[in-house]
Amino acid sequence: MNRRHTPTHPRPGSPIRLQAKVAACLIAAGLALLSCAGEAGPDSGRPPAATSGAMEELRMRMVEEQIAARGISNEAVLEAFRKVPRHLFVPPSVRPLAYADGAQSIGLGQTISQPYIVALMTDLARPSPDARVLEVGTGSGYQAAILGELFGDVYTIEILPELGRRAERTLAEQQYANIRVRIGDGYDGWPEEAPFDAIVVTAAPSTIPRPLMEQLAQGGRLVIPVGSGSQDLVVLTRDGDGYRRELVTGVRFVPMTGKAQEE
Repeated sequence: MNRRHTPTHPRPGSPIRLQAKVAACLIAAGLALLSCAGEAGPDSGRPPAATSGAMEELRMRMVEEQIAARGISNEAVLEAFRKVPRHLFVPPSVRPLAYADGAQSIGLGQTISQPYIVALMTDLARPSPDARVLEVGTGSGYQAAILGELFGDVYTIEILPELGRRAERTLAEQQYANIRVRIGDGYDGWPEEAPFDAIVVTAAPSTIPRPLMEQLAQGGRLVIPVGSGSQDLVVLTRDGDGYRRELVTGVRFVPMTGKAQEE
């Protein structure tokens, strides 16, 4: 979610469960994958081998039980989640739980977001193959990969150099030629590539950064968690000379760092 994606469960009211047999399958399949010498991922310099059948089955279950079952019905979004191998975007130590219903550690105190939240934010961005999207907070690169399946051009910014470079390698291994990665403070956006049809932010500022608002195209949508402590997932739509604001659900993300903290 994927940097500063700590958080990610909606407030009570959304069903969050994983059947015992699925959890057992997650562990068994993940451990089997770790034993395969040909597998690769964020910490490997080799292109990944073909996704194992066990992991593919877990990915299909994730889409049906965690995403579609919670109301995400956009078939293009669901197909993107069926396609992208989430387990290749996490360190080997947590791959057994790559498809579990929750956030997972990716190192440096950061996490990859709960699959449902990644799907919800993606759906709210209203993806289109002709559209351009900016992601603030690359993290593992998983959210960027999902966006890369749905948008024509993806620009993603990561403030932590090690995470950004690792994600860039993983995205290159997965052959995403339409994704550009920058190391920097996402508070300022990517002005030389603006305007964007959508902006997806994966860390929570206390207020919405003005530069991101200004980099939206007319009709563009900014999907962002906002608040200190208690947070709301907000969709801000540029409408003429103003903006329309929609509150979606309560969430919990880590705070946006850099200039956002100075404010």
